[in-house]
Parts: sequence; structure tokens; C-alpha cells
Amino acid sequence: MGSARLSDIAVHAGVSEATVSRVLNGKPGVSAAKRQAVLGALDVLGYQRPARPAQRPQGLVGLITPELDNPIFPAFAQAIERSLAQHGHTTILCTQVPGGASEDEFVDQLVERGAQGIVFVSGLHSDVGASAERYARLLGKGIPIVMINGHKPETGAPALSTDDRLAARLAVSHLADLGHRQIGLAVGQRRYLPALRKVEGFRTAMADLLGLTSVEELIEHTLFSVEGGQAAAAALLDRGCTAVVCGSDLMALGAIRAARSRGLRVPADVSVTGYDDSPLVAFTDPPLTTVRQPVTAMAMAAVDTLLEAMHGGASRGIELVFRPELIVRGSTGAAPR
Repeated sequence: MGSARLSDIAVHAGVSEATVSRVLNGKPGVSAAKRQAVLGALDVLGYQRPARPAQRPQGLVGLITPELDNPIFPAFAQAIERSLAQHGHTTILCTQVPGGASEDEFVDQLVERGAQGIVFVSGLHSDVGASAERYARLLGKGIPIVMINGHKPETGAPALSTDDRLAARLAVSHLADLGHRQIGLAVGQRRYLPALRKVEGFRTAMADLLGLTSVEELIEHTLFSVEGGQAAAAALLDRGCTAVVCGSDLMALGAIRAARSRGLRVPADVSVTGYDDSPLVAFTDPPLTTVRQPVTAMAMAAVDTLLEAMHGGASRGIELVFRPELIVRGSTGAAPR
């Protein structure tokens, strides 16, 4: 870069030519404000910014998620990948789809490629019937792992989960405050720990807040999908429910569809709550009241926990539980008179 151009940039940025030179050559000793002023001048004057010094790659980390149709999984994947990249790690994303590779097959491939650690999101660790041995084997090979939304304490692997019991209670409490008594729960299959915990939270909340101790009729186990939510909500509406608490946002969209298909208005006739606060549910019709998972905080904590283990820290089988947050929008309203 010639001196004329250096001087142009220096004038535009309001700094000395020596400062411009230091920024362009990646030298230390320049304040953040002056560095930003020089980079801004480069942009305005149409010069290319200097290439960032290459970060030494720190190795591969595997990330195994379920299908990406449910927006909460890409949200987790993106947050985890971003956090790992900030530490110089490359993420290999393995997405489980029906008929595709299994979790165990993905693990074998990751181990073969020399992955230094693996993050599991809503995998077999959340299935109460699945063997924990697969995870113990990985730890035995010296490969650190972290589990999100599910826990196998016997493996000694750390887990990070949203408080599903509290999530159900927040939804029931909100609906009870709006005058609803016949509140139904549409939730995932019995084999999944997050679903079982939501059922526990629902039962306790219905007893504490509404004095209802027998609520089996108000609980529908189904698939975590729009179709699952629609089928579960149809059954609950048949039993006289005026509100439906759903185990995912997709299920909630199905519940709204079930209500509308029989001429009921949401929220005038039926209130619906979701779970996740996935991207875009603020823009549905009506915008969805939901319980938000703290995705970014959980992703950063998962990466910190994994890196600590990768750098020789002891892996402890504790579960960190994160507090969800009720986000009130337009799909809930006063109980019909």
C-alpha cells in the first residue's frame, strides 16, 4: 500500500500514518477505538481489510442432533458451533433422520475421524430405556462428552437441561391465572426424560394451583410434531379442555390446527402454549405463547464444560439445570365463560 493511500486512510480515520501501518500489519499497541476507526476508513475508501491472523485449528468436535425439521435443533446447533468456533474448534454436525445413520454409527465415524469430544443434543441419553453403556465406553476411550436435555448419571458424563418440571408449571400457572381449570397436556412419548419431567411438573402444578389430584385424563403422550400435537389436542378438546399445554412449539401449532378444524377460535375458545420459543413462533397466527429454553446460555455452558474436560479437567456426572422463561403472546386468553 503506497504512502498516498496510507495518508488518505490516516486523514479519514483521524489517526497517524504509523497507526494505520500498525493496524494493516496486525501489530499490537493500537487501542480498540483507533483500530475500529482505521478499519472503518478502509471500508469507506473501498480498500480491503487486512486478513485476520489465522487461528490455529484446535481439532474436531462432533455434534449429534435429531432431525433439523424442528427449529429448536438448528438453534442449538448454531449456538454450539459458534461457541466452538470462537475457541478454534471445527464442528462436525451429524443429523439423525429416519432411515439414516444411527447415533451409534455417527459416534463410530466421529471416533474414526479423531474427534476430540462429542456433544449430544436430545439423543439416546434422553431415552430412559436406552443403555448408558455406549456413553461409558466413549469416556473409557478418553473422549469427553456432554449431553443436552437428557441425563445418564451412571455414565459420569455431564449434562445440561432446561427445567422441564418448571416449564410445565409456568404454563399451567399462566393458564390458571386466566381462569382455565380444564387444562390438558400434550407431550412426547413416555420413554423420554424431558416428557416425563413435564408430566411431573404438570401433575404437581394442577394439584397445587387448582386442587386437581387426578389428571390422567388430561395428559396425552404423542409424537413431538405438528401432527402429534394435532392428534393429542383433538383428544383433549373432546374431553372438554379449554387450554392445552404443549411439549414443543410444533405440537402447539398442531393444537391450534385441531382447534380451528372444529371451528374454535384461539385464544377466544381455546388457549394454547408451546415450549422452546423456536425462531419464527413470534410471527405465527396468533403469535405463540410459549416457554423459552435458554439456548445460548446452555450452548455456551455445554462448550465450556466440554473444553474443560478436553483440557484434562475431571468429567463429573452432574446435571446443570437451566431456568426456562414464560413468553406471553397471543395464543392464550381468558377462559371462555
